[in-house]
Amino acid sequence: MRFLFLLLLLVFPNLAIAQASGVAAEPASAESASSEASLDELIRIIENEQTRAALIDRLKRANQETGVPADAPPDLSIVRQLAEYTRAAAEGTSATLKALGQMFVDLQQGLSGTMDADLDALRDAAIGVVLTAAGLFGSFLAFRIIVLWAQGVIARRAAGRGWIPRLLAAMAAALVDLGSVLLAWAVGNVVALLVGATGRMGINQSLLLNAFLLVELSKLAMRSILSPRFEAVRLVPVGDGNAAYWYFWLGRIISLIGYTFLFVAPLLAANLSVGAASAAQVLVMATAVTIGIVIVLQNKTDVRIWLSGIAERRGHDGTGQLLVVLGQYWHVVAIVYLITLLVVWFANPEQALPFMLGATVQSVIAILVGIVIVGFISRFVSAGLRLPEDVKARLPLLEARLQAFVPTVMQVVRWVVIAGVLAAIAQAWALFDFVGWIGSARGQQVAGSVISAALIIMVCMVLHVVVASWVEYRLNTSIGKTPTAREKTLLNLFKNAFTIALVVFGLMLALAQIGVNIAPLLAGAGVIGLAIGFGAQKLVQDIITGIFIQFENIMNEGDVVEAAGRSGVVEKLTIRSVTIRDMSGTVHLIPFSSVDQVSNMVRGFSFYVAEFEVARDSDIETVKQTMRDAFAQVMAISEHRDVILDDLDLQGLIAITPASMSLRARIKTLAGKQWGAGRLYSELVMRLFDERGIQTPTPRVSYVPGKGGNLLPAAGEEPA
Repeated sequence: MRFLFLLLLLVFPNLAIAQASGVAAEPASAESASSEASLDELIRIIENEQTRAALIDRLKRANQETGVPADAPPDLSIVRQLAEYTRAAAEGTSATLKALGQMFVDLQQGLSGTMDADLDALRDAAIGVVLTAAGLFGSFLAFRIIVLWAQGVIARRAAGRGWIPRLLAAMAAALVDLGSVLLAWAVGNVVALLVGATGRMGINQSLLLNAFLLVELSKLAMRSILSPRFEAVRLVPVGDGNAAYWYFWLGRIISLIGYTFLFVAPLLAANLSVGAASAAQVLVMATAVTIGIVIVLQNKTDVRIWLSGIAERRGHDGTGQLLVVLGQYWHVVAIVYLITLLVVWFANPEQALPFMLGATVQSVIAILVGIVIVGFISRFVSAGLRLPEDVKARLPLLEARLQAFVPTVMQVVRWVVIAGVLAAIAQAWALFDFVGWIGSARGQQVAGSVISAALIIMVCMVLHVVVASWVEYRLNTSIGKTPTAREKTLLNLFKNAFTIALVVFGLMLALAQIGVNIAPLLAGAGVIGLAIGFGAQKLVQDIITGIFIQFENIMNEGDVVEAAGRSGVVEKLTIRSVTIRDMSGTVHLIPFSSVDQVSNMVRGFSFYVAEFEVARDSDIETVKQTMRDAFAQVMAISEHRDVILDDLDLQGLIAITPASMSLRARIKTLAGKQWGAGRLYSELVMRLFDERGIQTPTPRVSYVPGKGGNLLPAAGEEPA
């Protein structure tokens, strides 16, 4: 078929030109006879096998001589495509400028009768068209009065109701409007049949009716969306003034372009000249573009204020700043687009307008879909993630972790959506054949690599959340078995080590999927680790000592220890250091390289050692009994009785001096519980000492007037 088409282009150049330009010109009789003879010759060549084979060989040689293989892949580079577009636009513009002059010459000749225009036929056609138009538009205006009344009734019933009744009312109003358009079109058809010769509709009346149907259906869609008269059935949140303004101008542009291209231009081409039709199209396109530029300039400030308000409500984030920049220069972009549309249409009037309109519609659809998706994501992120109460009770930190994790993922998804919208726009304007590229082997390889890397990162994130939640569940004291101090320490160390390993391996695997050679990275990591080992000996010593401390299980989180001269509660324990909070609340971070010994005060069980010093002349048995009575009072309190593991270990007299005696007792308690019971025991012993007259060896000095005024010791005390 390709060879036959090339042959037709060679044999019938006039026919090819007529098909490319879309103008049906009537050839001369001599040319018709020549074309018929050439067609007979072509049929004779194709029917003969030898001549057909020779023709195919000749066409193949001609194709090979061009030096471009038939299956050569297209050049997808943007620079090459821009160069091709520029060259085609320049050539088309030059040809169009020449053709424009000829169009106006043809129009002048057509109006003066030099091109043998049949003005009588034009007059007869005009009469039929005028009568059809009168019946068509007259009936439409009459039906519009009824439609406005019906739409007013529908709008009054839908006013103040929810969005579903309003949507149904808008659909009902659109159906009523559609009925008026179809009825007017039907009336126009009846009038066209009545005024036509022998009851047949003329081609000009048919053009008018088709143009009316398409134009009014387009305007009906605008009326259904904007509803300039009735706010209750309006589908967009704009005021009455804006709705009327935009419908007025958009309706005028649609009518101007639609009736010109669908009715006026074909009418002029058929009854006057092709040049007159082309001149009318050029004039209308220039007028429409001028109206568009005026509309853009009139709304420049309003759109900028509207976009600035959206950016302010978004807190001037990345998208908000982009909206601010767009508000400053959107009118420039719109004017350049309209002028480009006009110039490109001049350069290629048959293909440029459908292409640009189709690309514009596709771009608008892609942007609207992207806005809907991004808006849904933003609303989901702003609404937050709420977990059920039973899950929050088991995993109290999971909701906060997900709320910090989900926005990051949604931000990535938002940029993916933006990239997809840009790719769709580039595809629509033929700047980049994304569909063709993604269908190629290279595109599938790149897409597969990116998707694999993204899945690896997502799996790593999910694993991190799962492991962190499991550790949190095991450490939750309100559910299940209470974890021991050893479990707390090991689980926290496991979570930290697992997170580091997951980040390293996940990053390496993701880089490997996108084509990065990770072997040099692993080798470099080994060299860097060796250099760190030599240069940071203290760090290595911290880690090695920390490993052995963990193996020996000498301390865990929550233990009361003494290390490196600091004593207090262990708040955090890593592989390198220990964090201790002392009695005053001060936090000490102690690296393990500074720890030469660790004293754990809460391992297994504890003793409270109480030593009391009494006067030298006190009765020892009385003192011991007093200490036993104080312990009995402590045991009478259930809070302390539950933590005391054994009877009082009364060791008795442990030291004696000329002025005092010292006695010792020990109370065995649960690990870390000795201080509460011990403080109460000491308080009770001192209170009983006072009640029973047992004196402590506190020096007391009294003044006795005597010789020289010397200070003498009180009775029962030795001189100093």
